[in-house]
Amino acid sequence: MLTYVFEKNDVPLYEQVYQRIKGDIISGNLKPGEKLPSKRTFAHNHGISTITIQNAYDQLASEGYIYTLPRKGYYVADVGELKSVTRQGNISLDIKMPERPPRYKVDLSSNRINPDNFPFSVWAQLSRKILSEKSREFMEVSPTGGIYELREAIAEHLKSFRGMLVDPNQIIIGAGTEYLYGLLVQLLGADKEYCIENPGYKKLVNIYGQYQIKCRYASMDDKGITVEELRSCGADIAHICPNHHFPTGITMPASRRYEVLAWANEQKGRYIIEDDYDSEFRTNGRPIPTLFSIDACEKVIYMNTFSKSLTPTIRISYMILPVHLANQFYSRLSFYSCTVSNLEQYTLAAFIRKGYFEKHINRMRLYYSRQRRRLLNALEESKLMRICRIQENGSGLHFLIRLDTSLSPQQIEKRLQKESIRLQALSDFYLSPGQEGDCAFIISYSDIGLCIYHQLFGYQCTMRRRSI
Repeated sequence: MLTYVFEKNDVPLYEQVYQRIKGDIISGNLKPGEKLPSKRTFAHNHGISTITIQNAYDQLASEGYIYTLPRKGYYVADVGELKSVTRQGNISLDIKMPERPPRYKVDLSSNRINPDNFPFSVWAQLSRKILSEKSREFMEVSPTGGIYELREAIAEHLKSFRGMLVDPNQIIIGAGTEYLYGLLVQLLGADKEYCIENPGYKKLVNIYGQYQIKCRYASMDDKGITVEELRSCGADIAHICPNHHFPTGITMPASRRYEVLAWANEQKGRYIIEDDYDSEFRTNGRPIPTLFSIDACEKVIYMNTFSKSLTPTIRISYMILPVHLANQFYSRLSFYSCTVSNLEQYTLAAFIRKGYFEKHINRMRLYYSRQRRRLLNALEESKLMRICRIQENGSGLHFLIRLDTSLSPQQIEKRLQKESIRLQALSDFYLSPGQEGDCAFIISYSDIGLCIYHQLFGYQCTMRRRSI
């Protein structure tokens, strides 16, 4: 006879019955094939209702702990294999989570966006309107490439802002460029040789590596990636940032762009992935034409994201495929679902279509140009200028400083870290082992508060001027 003592707490009584019987089955106190008390007998002995016992027995039967025989009752099932994998008491798993990066008083390598600059009120207003007016569309499954309204809005924006003539059906929406890179590998083939600029974005090596692609590296001169390096490394796909390279900040001139396009046209199956991640923030003159807009042979795949222009936490990016690749994408990969929620897609489409995005970009361009000017002024007025040379071209959200010092870049990084200042050296972004280059550092200013300028450049790091 089963006899239990039940507690008066927030746990439903039927669940307590279920847990007690389940525990006895797992521990072996109740043997396989042993008959359980009838619902009426169990309820009478414990002073509870038969409905409570019925609910507990039903749950145990649905999970396979007991079974029933018609007109005979309930019996304990054989769960011998289950005993070995069922944990009792507190669960303690030895999972090593990645360490959180340390926090610094001054972080000149952060790509964070100041939250005060995000248009929360407009975004919330548009989101509420979408929920009330597009409730039916909101619940429909998004097409593979993303909802048409967003793709159409992006196409119109690129036409007016970058002079790009794009059909909305060439645009593929995805939750971040990292996801889109994976789609490209599947579309172009994992047997291709991919080439990355050196120095460059190290995460690309990790992403492509997950698809068993060993990347080639091509060095750069003052005009960007060199065609000689592309040819010598035997690459089929060149992944480049021609408009504002990270981390060097180089803008590729027209002559080099046509050379790279000529390289792509030399052989069938060659393509260029044009990463245009912060093209909106050019402070001087009109935006530079994209490689995609001057490509007449369908060799360029254009990539962009709203992470820099809006916020990194809104994971909306897009790629524009040449027509023949777009047809291949929809014939081979249309089984994929779009990874961006309908609400965010419709909200962003309205944000662009109603002119809010253009206003936001103009406001942020002015804001960042002032940030840049304040930072440059603080640098020029500091003692650091005695051993410092600034390299910048009025584009993007970062520039370089080069120091005339006998210390290595790593020594300077460590000394600054002791003062809770994070500054990344250009050498940290070289992809081949043993490469160091000169003593250059990246200054990112997208989230630098005004109060830290003098704190930063008032700090006298013990860098000795190189004796000449």
